[in-house]
Amino acid sequence: MTEDYSFMARAIQLAKSGLGATYPNPMVGCVIVLQGKIIGEGFTSPYGGPHAEVNAIASVKDKSQLKFATLYVTLEPCSHFGKTPPCADLIIQHNIPKVVIGLLDPHEKVAGKGIIRLKDSGCETFLGVLEEECREHHKRFLTFHKKKRPYIILKWAETQDGFIAPDKEERKSNPEPFWITNKTSRQLVHQWRAEEQAILVGTNTVIEDNPRLDVRQWKGKNPLRILLDKSLRIDKEAHMFDGSAPTLVLTENADTTEYQERIEYEVIDFSKPLAKQICNVLFKQNITSLIVEGGAQTLRNFIAENLWDEVRVFTGATYFHKGIKAPEFNGKLISNRTIQTDQLNSFKP
Repeated sequence: MTEDYSFMARAIQLAKSGLGATYPNPMVGCVIVLQGKIIGEGFTSPYGGPHAEVNAIASVKDKSQLKFATLYVTLEPCSHFGKTPPCADLIIQHNIPKVVIGLLDPHEKVAGKGIIRLKDSGCETFLGVLEEECREHHKRFLTFHKKKRPYIILKWAETQDGFIAPDKEERKSNPEPFWITNKTSRQLVHQWRAEEQAILVGTNTVIEDNPRLDVRQWKGKNPLRILLDKSLRIDKEAHMFDGSAPTLVLTENADTTEYQERIEYEVIDFSKPLAKQICNVLFKQNITSLIVEGGAQTLRNFIAENLWDEVRVFTGATYFHKGIKAPEFNGKLISNRTIQTDQLNSFKP
């Protein structure tokens, strides 16, 4: 079993290479082993491309070895036709005699059917190796299919005295951005954006900061930008409407007939709790993960409705003395690190 753990750990490591590129598919890792040595590896290609098992099998130089090999995979092989044929069928086709699986696939089209297909073909199948580690790795995919909503990360930066933005009068006299964190922390945020499928802000954040919500300080794909704008107050010259990334506007104004390239509108009811409605819209659009970047009221909406999976809080070295207070929440500290002058704490419910 120690060997099994080692090879599954390698599969998880490989799977991380797909972070930010495979959505809405899971980022799976696969390792093929013969007599204690790895003869093939693969991870999920960008959406629409081959799955991890396909890539791992393709990487094996001598395919005749497969009928004596063991395949390790972080998530149950699929058993249905989607963008690609079923991976379970490919494993059977190559007569791979043993498959070790980290985690059952919760997708309604799989959910144990892949394992049944493998077993019916005579393949020896084992489930649950490094299950908790695989569960943590596949947390976005699992949340989407089990809870019917995206995996939600709340993120903000606060000062030493607990403010996330300065006083409005201070902003009037100095319209330049008030940076709480250092450049290294800000670059890390761009990395996070490249890892998640969507990013959300409220109206006031756009009016005050005019953010781009892109990954210009990191290599990767810009997330879907989501804007809460009840009365369509945001000026069309704002960065949010520059066409550099797809943008979804959630509004109460049904008159959204003015066409803009890469801008989409959805009507929601702002008189009712917002976070659940946002989750419903994003689930419908196959959005599996979301970063909520602000402002304070938008963050509080998700906290109040208990719709979050992680909170990531930067604390900078600065003081505002007055302004907009950081949200309050109850969570369990799971990690903390120092980034030069900043502290980064991460929490789970």
